[in-house]
Amino acid sequence: MGFAVLLALLLIVGAVAAVVVQRRSNGAGALSDLDAEAEANRWVVRLGGSLSAFTAGARADRTAARELSAAAERHRTARHQLATARTPAEYAVVTRTALEGMHHVRAARTALGIAPPPGLPSAGMPSPGLRRHQRDQVRTG
Repeated sequence: MGFAVLLALLLIVGAVAAVVVQRRSNGAGALSDLDAEAEANRWVVRLGGSLSAFTAGARADRTAARELSAAAERHRTARHQLATARTPAEYAVVTRTALEGMHHVRAARTALGIAPPPGLPSAGMPSPGLRRHQRDQVRTG
């Protein structure tokens, strides 16, 4: 009886150790594929919505027009990247591209004297939803 209890205890400890090792090697803090896709899609949609808020008359300011043009280009690029992305790393690139577009929108709004969009991470910082190792991937490209 004592041998069976000892064997069961060793099997449980081994299983727990295997789970811990597997999570560390796979990056347990990583976003799942679906979470990463949702995060990227959220920023692409938000960028598109921010661009659609501007009317043709608001583009009279040259700085604003240049920034809006850059934001629109980031939006097109992010949509294309999103259509082909399949891994969390690829979705992180989409998120970074969309955030770059959002920063151009912020610059355009500032040039026009409009308050910047709320909830936008500061320049160079990815979305709060990204985990630390993904932020490193986003920064390195």
